[in-house]
Amino acid sequence: MAEVVLATASQRQTWVTTYFQEYVRQSRFMPYMTNADLNKGGIILTRFELQDGAGKTINIPFIGRLKAAGVTGATVLDGAEEDLTNYNMPVAVDWRRNGVRVPKSTSFMTEINLLNAAKDALQVWEAEKIRDDIIKAFMQAVIDLNGGVANWDVATAAQKNFWTAANSDRILFGNLISNYSATFLTGAGNVAAAAKASVANISLAKRIAKIADPRIRPFRATGGDGREFYVAFHGARTFRDLKADSTMVTANTQARARESEGMKDNPIFQDGDLLYDGIIHREVPEIDDYAAIAGLNGIGAASADIRPIFVCGGGAAAIAWGQEPTPRTDYVKDYGFRPGVAIEELLGVKKINFNGVQNGIVTMFVGAAADS
Repeated sequence: MAEVVLATASQRQTWVTTYFQEYVRQSRFMPYMTNADLNKGGIILTRFELQDGAGKTINIPFIGRLKAAGVTGATVLDGAEEDLTNYNMPVAVDWRRNGVRVPKSTSFMTEINLLNAAKDALQVWEAEKIRDDIIKAFMQAVIDLNGGVANWDVATAAQKNFWTAANSDRILFGNLISNYSATFLTGAGNVAAAAKASVANISLAKRIAKIADPRIRPFRATGGDGREFYVAFHGARTFRDLKADSTMVTANTQARARESEGMKDNPIFQDGDLLYDGIIHREVPEIDDYAAIAGLNGIGAASADIRPIFVCGGGAAAIAWGQEPTPRTDYVKDYGFRPGVAIEELLGVKKINFNGVQNGIVTMFVGAAADS
Protein backbone atom coordinates (compact mmCIF):
# COMPACT_ATOMS: atom_id res chain seq x y z
CA MET A 1 0.00 0.00 0.00
CA ALA A 2 1.38 3.39 -0.99
CA GLU A 3 1.96 5.90 1.80
CA VAL A 4 2.60 9.62 1.72
CA VAL A 5 6.16 10.50 2.75
CA LEU A 6 6.90 14.09 3.70
CA ALA A 7 9.62 15.48 1.44
CA THR A 8 12.90 16.45 3.06
CA ALA A 9 12.56 19.96 1.64
CA SER A 10 9.22 20.37 3.41
CA GLN A 11 10.70 19.25 6.70
CA ARG A 12 13.57 21.69 6.33
CA GLN A 13 11.25 24.62 5.58
CA THR A 14 9.23 23.90 8.71
CA TRP A 15 12.42 24.07 10.72
CA VAL A 16 13.46 27.35 9.10
CA THR A 17 10.17 29.06 9.99
CA THR A 18 10.33 27.94 13.60
CA TYR A 19 13.94 29.01 13.90
CA PHE A 20 13.26 32.48 12.51
CA GLN A 21 10.40 33.17 14.89
CA GLU A 22 12.27 31.89 17.93
CA TYR A 23 15.51 33.74 17.32
CA VAL A 24 13.79 37.09 16.82
CA ARG A 25 11.70 36.55 19.94
CA GLN A 26 14.82 35.87 22.00
CA SER A 27 16.25 39.25 21.00
CA ARG A 28 13.79 40.93 23.50
CA PHE A 29 12.58 43.29 20.77
CA MET A 30 9.97 40.98 19.21
CA PRO A 31 6.88 42.65 20.79
CA TYR A 32 7.83 45.94 19.16
CA MET A 33 8.34 44.70 15.59
CA THR A 34 5.75 45.00 12.85
CA ASN A 35 5.52 44.81 9.08
CA ALA A 36 2.89 47.57 8.90
CA ASP A 37 3.58 50.82 7.08
CA LEU A 38 5.46 53.67 8.75
CA ASN A 39 2.38 55.54 9.93
CA LYS A 40 0.71 52.47 11.46
CA GLY A 41 3.65 50.33 12.47
CA GLY A 42 5.49 49.63 15.67
CA ILE A 43 8.82 50.79 17.00
CA ILE A 44 10.86 48.49 14.76
CA LEU A 45 9.58 48.22 11.21
CA THR A 46 10.33 44.97 9.40
CA ARG A 47 10.48 44.61 5.64
CA PHE A 48 10.79 41.33 3.73
CA GLU A 49 11.05 42.50 0.13
CA LEU A 50 13.38 39.97 -1.48
CA GLN A 51 16.61 41.10 -3.04
CA ASP A 52 18.87 39.15 -5.37
CA GLY A 53 22.20 40.00 -3.76
CA ALA A 54 24.18 41.95 -1.23
CA GLY A 55 24.49 45.69 -1.65
CA LYS A 56 20.87 46.14 -2.68
CA THR A 57 18.64 48.60 -0.83
CA ILE A 58 15.10 48.55 0.47
CA ASN A 59 13.56 52.02 0.64
CA ILE A 60 11.33 53.42 3.38
CA PRO A 61 9.32 56.53 2.43
CA PHE A 62 8.15 59.27 4.77
CA ILE A 63 5.24 61.66 4.22
CA GLY A 64 5.08 64.59 6.62
CA ARG A 65 1.89 65.98 8.11
CA LEU A 66 0.26 69.09 6.68
CA LYS A 67 0.80 72.18 8.84
CA ALA A 68 -0.79 75.10 6.97
CA ALA A 69 -4.00 76.75 8.18
CA GLY A 70 -5.77 76.22 4.87
CA VAL A 71 -8.45 78.64 3.73
CA THR A 72 -11.97 79.34 4.90
CA GLY A 73 -15.09 80.78 3.42
CA ALA A 74 -14.79 82.15 -0.10
CA THR A 75 -11.01 82.58 0.03
CA VAL A 76 -9.36 81.32 -3.16
CA LEU A 77 -7.42 78.11 -2.55
CA ASP A 78 -5.73 78.11 -5.96
CA GLY A 79 -2.13 79.16 -5.41
CA ALA A 80 -2.32 78.66 -1.64
CA GLU A 81 -1.89 74.90 -1.64
CA GLU A 82 0.59 73.33 0.75
CA ASP A 83 3.62 71.31 -0.30
CA LEU A 84 3.49 67.68 0.79
CA THR A 85 6.74 66.95 2.61
CA ASN A 86 8.25 63.63 1.59
CA TYR A 87 11.58 61.90 2.08
CA ASN A 88 13.06 58.48 1.45
CA MET A 89 15.48 56.41 3.54
CA PRO A 90 17.40 53.52 1.96
CA VAL A 91 18.31 50.44 3.99
CA ALA A 92 21.18 48.45 2.49
CA VAL A 93 21.17 44.69 3.01
CA ASP A 94 24.19 42.42 3.28
CA TRP A 95 24.92 38.80 4.04
CA ARG A 96 25.46 37.40 7.52
CA ARG A 97 26.48 33.78 8.01
CA ASN A 98 27.73 31.37 10.63
CA GLY A 99 28.19 27.62 10.74
CA VAL A 100 29.02 24.61 12.87
CA ARG A 101 30.98 21.49 11.91
CA VAL A 102 30.41 18.22 13.70
CA PRO A 103 32.59 15.13 13.08
CA LYS A 104 30.62 12.28 11.60
CA SER A 105 31.41 10.16 14.62
CA THR A 106 29.31 12.45 16.83
CA SER A 107 26.72 13.76 14.36
CA PHE A 108 23.32 12.50 13.38
CA MET A 109 23.03 10.72 10.08
CA THR A 110 20.41 12.81 8.28
CA GLU A 111 20.28 16.43 7.29
CA ILE A 112 17.32 17.27 9.50
CA ASN A 113 18.95 15.75 12.54
CA LEU A 114 22.15 17.63 11.80
CA LEU A 115 20.25 20.90 11.62
CA ASN A 116 18.57 20.18 14.93
CA ALA A 117 21.88 19.29 16.55
CA ALA A 118 23.29 22.73 15.72
CA LYS A 119 20.03 24.64 16.08
CA ASP A 120 20.47 25.89 19.64
CA ALA A 121 23.96 27.29 19.13
CA LEU A 122 23.03 29.04 15.89
CA GLN A 123 19.81 30.34 17.39
CA VAL A 124 21.62 31.94 20.33
CA TRP A 125 24.20 33.46 17.98
CA GLU A 126 21.51 34.94 15.73
CA ALA A 127 19.53 36.29 18.68
CA GLU A 128 22.60 38.05 20.02
CA LYS A 129 23.47 39.50 16.61
CA ILE A 130 20.01 40.92 15.92
CA ARG A 131 19.80 42.31 19.46
CA ASP A 132 23.17 44.02 19.09
CA ASP A 133 22.23 45.35 15.64
CA ILE A 134 19.08 46.97 17.04
CA ILE A 135 20.99 48.53 19.94
CA LYS A 136 23.55 49.96 17.52
CA ALA A 137 20.76 51.28 15.29
CA PHE A 138 19.07 53.08 18.18
CA MET A 139 22.42 54.71 19.00
CA GLN A 140 23.47 55.55 15.44
CA ALA A 141 24.47 59.09 14.55
CA VAL A 142 22.63 60.51 11.55
CA ILE A 143 25.43 62.01 9.45
CA ASP A 144 23.74 63.71 6.49
CA LEU A 145 20.41 64.76 5.02
CA ASN A 146 20.11 61.67 2.80
CA GLY A 147 19.60 58.89 5.33
CA GLY A 148 23.26 58.23 6.10
CA VAL A 149 24.19 56.90 9.53
CA ALA A 150 27.32 55.86 11.41
CA ASN A 151 27.52 53.47 14.33
CA TRP A 152 28.36 55.49 17.43
CA ASP A 153 31.55 53.57 18.24
CA VAL A 154 33.09 54.53 14.88
CA ALA A 155 31.43 57.93 14.31
CA THR A 156 33.73 60.94 14.20
CA ALA A 157 33.32 63.96 16.48
CA ALA A 158 32.00 65.94 13.51
CA GLN A 159 29.39 63.28 12.76
CA LYS A 160 28.24 63.17 16.38
CA ASN A 161 27.95 66.95 16.41
CA PHE A 162 25.95 66.91 13.15
CA TRP A 163 23.48 64.50 14.75
CA THR A 164 23.31 66.53 17.97
CA ALA A 165 22.67 69.78 16.12
CA ALA A 166 20.04 68.30 13.79
CA ASN A 167 18.12 66.61 16.61
CA SER A 168 17.97 69.35 19.23
CA ASP A 169 14.25 68.71 19.84
CA ARG A 170 14.76 65.00 20.53
CA ILE A 171 17.87 64.79 22.72
CA LEU A 172 17.89 65.23 26.50
CA PHE A 173 21.10 65.55 28.50
CA GLY A 174 20.46 64.74 32.16
CA ASN A 175 17.46 66.30 33.89
CA LEU A 176 17.18 69.63 32.07
CA ILE A 177 16.44 70.74 28.54
CA SER A 178 18.85 73.62 29.19
CA ASN A 179 21.74 71.12 29.40
CA TYR A 180 21.57 70.81 25.61
CA SER A 181 24.50 71.85 23.45
CA ALA A 182 24.95 71.36 19.72
CA THR A 183 28.43 70.02 20.54
CA PHE A 184 27.91 66.50 21.83
CA LEU A 185 30.77 66.39 24.33
CA THR A 186 29.66 69.72 25.80
CA GLY A 187 26.13 68.45 26.31
CA ALA A 188 27.42 65.19 27.75
CA GLY A 189 29.66 67.16 30.09
CA ASN A 190 26.56 68.78 31.56
CA VAL A 191 25.28 65.42 32.82
CA ALA A 192 26.13 64.95 36.49
CA ALA A 193 26.45 61.58 38.15
CA ALA A 194 23.42 62.50 40.25
CA ALA A 195 21.26 63.01 37.14
CA LYS A 196 20.23 59.37 37.19
CA ALA A 197 17.30 57.75 35.43
CA SER A 198 14.08 58.72 37.18
CA VAL A 199 10.36 58.91 36.62
CA ALA A 200 10.71 62.70 36.36
CA ASN A 201 13.36 62.95 33.65
CA ILE A 202 11.92 60.13 31.54
CA SER A 203 8.49 61.76 31.72
CA LEU A 204 10.20 64.93 30.51
CA ALA A 205 11.57 62.95 27.56
CA LYS A 206 8.03 61.78 26.82
CA ARG A 207 6.81 65.38 26.72
CA ILE A 208 9.69 66.22 24.40
CA ALA A 209 8.54 63.40 22.10
CA LYS A 210 5.03 64.82 22.01
CA ILE A 211 6.07 68.31 20.92
CA ALA A 212 8.99 67.38 18.65
CA ASP A 213 8.63 68.40 15.01
CA PRO A 214 8.14 66.08 13.16
CA ARG A 215 6.10 64.41 15.91
CA ILE A 216 7.18 61.18 17.56
CA ARG A 217 4.02 59.12 17.40
CA PRO A 218 3.15 56.90 20.39
CA PHE A 219 3.78 53.20 19.98
CA ARG A 220 0.22 52.26 20.78
CA ALA A 221 -3.06 54.06 21.37
CA THR A 222 -5.71 51.93 23.05
CA GLY A 223 -9.14 52.38 21.49
CA GLY A 224 -10.67 55.82 21.86
CA ASP A 225 -9.87 56.43 25.52
CA GLY A 226 -6.84 58.61 24.78
CA ARG A 227 -4.22 56.36 26.37
CA GLU A 228 -0.84 56.49 24.65
CA PHE A 229 2.33 54.51 25.23
CA TYR A 230 5.99 55.05 24.56
CA VAL A 231 8.65 52.42 25.24
CA ALA A 232 11.95 53.26 26.96
CA PHE A 233 14.77 50.79 26.40
CA HIS A 234 17.33 50.71 29.22
CA GLY A 235 20.64 49.11 29.98
CA ALA A 236 21.07 47.45 33.35
CA ARG A 237 22.41 50.59 35.07
CA THR A 238 19.59 52.97 34.16
CA PHE A 239 16.96 50.31 34.78
CA ARG A 240 18.46 49.75 38.23
CA ASP A 241 18.25 53.45 39.05
CA LEU A 242 14.70 53.84 37.74
CA LYS A 243 13.54 50.81 39.68
CA ALA A 244 14.95 52.36 42.87
CA ASP A 245 13.41 55.79 42.24
CA SER A 246 11.06 56.60 45.12
CA THR A 247 8.17 57.49 42.81
CA MET A 248 8.44 54.17 41.01
CA VAL A 249 8.78 52.25 44.27
CA THR A 250 5.68 53.95 45.67
CA ALA A 251 3.69 53.15 42.54
CA ASN A 252 4.65 49.49 42.67
CA THR A 253 3.93 49.15 46.39
CA GLN A 254 0.70 51.15 46.57
CA ALA A 255 -0.88 51.20 43.12
CA ARG A 256 -0.35 47.65 41.86
CA ALA A 257 -3.16 45.10 42.02
CA ARG A 258 -2.94 42.76 45.01
CA GLU A 259 -5.69 40.31 44.20
CA SER A 260 -5.35 37.15 42.12
CA GLU A 261 -1.86 37.06 40.54
CA GLY A 262 -0.98 40.63 41.52
CA MET A 263 2.07 39.71 43.56
CA LYS A 264 3.53 37.60 40.76
CA ASP A 265 3.17 40.48 38.30
CA ASN A 266 4.67 43.12 40.62
CA PRO A 267 8.26 43.97 39.58
CA ILE A 268 9.20 44.31 43.24
CA PHE A 269 8.93 40.54 43.51
CA GLN A 270 9.24 39.43 39.90
CA ASP A 271 11.73 41.17 37.62
CA GLY A 272 10.30 42.49 34.40
CA ASP A 273 9.06 45.57 32.58
CA LEU A 274 8.08 48.70 34.50
CA LEU A 275 5.14 50.92 33.59
CA TYR A 276 4.55 54.51 34.67
CA ASP A 277 3.03 57.61 33.07
CA GLY A 278 2.25 55.81 29.82
CA ILE A 279 5.85 54.66 29.37
CA ILE A 280 6.79 50.98 29.22
CA HIS A 281 10.33 50.46 30.50
CA ARG A 282 12.19 47.43 29.15
CA GLU A 283 15.65 46.35 30.25
CA VAL A 284 18.16 45.22 27.62
CA PRO A 285 21.38 44.83 29.66
CA GLU A 286 23.64 44.78 26.61
CA ILE A 287 22.89 48.47 26.00
CA ASP A 288 25.44 49.15 28.75
CA ASP A 289 28.04 47.00 27.03
CA TYR A 290 27.71 48.92 23.79
CA ALA A 291 27.68 52.27 25.59
CA ALA A 292 31.06 51.43 27.11
CA ILE A 293 32.45 50.41 23.71
CA ALA A 294 31.00 53.61 22.23
CA GLY A 295 32.96 55.79 24.66
CA LEU A 296 30.32 56.94 27.15
CA ASN A 297 32.37 56.12 30.24
CA GLY A 298 33.79 59.14 32.02
CA ILE A 299 32.47 61.86 29.69
CA GLY A 300 29.87 63.33 32.06
CA ALA A 301 30.42 66.10 34.60
CA ALA A 302 33.39 65.35 36.86
CA SER A 303 34.19 62.32 34.67
CA ALA A 304 30.88 60.62 35.41
CA ASP A 305 29.82 57.60 33.39
CA ILE A 306 26.71 58.27 31.31
CA ARG A 307 24.33 55.88 29.64
CA PRO A 308 21.64 56.26 26.96
CA ILE A 309 17.93 55.62 27.34
CA PHE A 310 15.99 55.28 24.10
CA VAL A 311 12.44 56.60 24.54
CA CYS A 312 10.76 55.26 21.43
CA GLY A 313 7.58 55.82 19.52
CA GLY A 314 6.58 54.42 16.15
CA GLY A 315 9.16 54.02 13.40
CA ALA A 316 12.38 54.20 15.42
CA ALA A 317 14.39 51.58 13.53
CA ALA A 318 14.04 49.34 10.50
CA ILE A 319 15.09 45.79 9.74
CA ALA A 320 15.10 44.87 6.07
CA TRP A 321 15.40 41.19 5.21
CA GLY A 322 16.38 40.28 1.68
CA GLN A 323 16.49 36.65 2.78
CA GLU A 324 15.27 35.18 6.03
CA PRO A 325 17.64 32.81 7.90
CA THR A 326 18.20 29.80 5.65
CA PRO A 327 20.07 26.58 6.54
CA ARG A 328 22.91 25.25 4.42
CA THR A 329 24.74 21.93 4.75
CA ASP A 330 28.15 20.72 3.62
CA TYR A 331 28.97 17.02 3.36
CA VAL A 332 32.19 17.43 1.35
CA LYS A 333 34.74 18.43 4.01
CA ASP A 334 37.28 15.70 4.84
CA TYR A 335 35.69 13.27 2.40
CA GLY A 336 32.35 13.71 4.09
CA PHE A 337 33.58 12.82 7.55
CA ARG A 338 33.11 16.34 8.96
CA PRO A 339 29.69 17.54 7.85
CA GLY A 340 28.71 21.09 8.62
CA VAL A 341 25.58 23.15 8.94
CA ALA A 342 25.34 26.90 8.50
CA ILE A 343 22.77 29.66 8.60
CA GLU A 344 22.78 32.57 6.21
CA GLU A 345 20.56 35.62 5.96
CA LEU A 346 20.51 38.83 3.98
CA LEU A 347 19.53 41.84 6.06
CA GLY A 348 20.15 45.43 7.10
CA VAL A 349 19.32 47.19 10.38
CA LYS A 350 19.19 50.98 10.58
CA LYS A 351 17.84 53.91 12.57
CA ILE A 352 14.96 55.47 10.66
CA ASN A 353 15.75 59.07 9.80
CA PHE A 354 14.66 61.66 7.28
CA ASN A 355 16.37 64.91 6.33
CA GLY A 356 18.93 64.47 9.12
CA VAL A 357 16.36 63.88 11.87
CA GLN A 358 15.83 60.58 13.69
CA ASN A 359 12.20 59.62 13.30
CA GLY A 360 10.94 57.81 16.37
CA ILE A 361 13.38 58.27 19.27
CA VAL A 362 14.12 60.73 22.02
CA THR A 363 17.66 59.88 23.08
CA MET A 364 18.44 60.54 26.74
CA PHE A 365 21.86 60.61 28.37
CA VAL A 366 21.84 60.20 32.14
CA GLY A 367 24.32 59.59 34.91
CA ALA A 368 24.79 55.87 35.54
CA ALA A 369 27.59 54.79 37.84
CA ALA A 370 28.82 51.22 37.89
CA ASP A 371 27.81 49.06 40.84
CA SER A 372 30.30 49.44 43.65
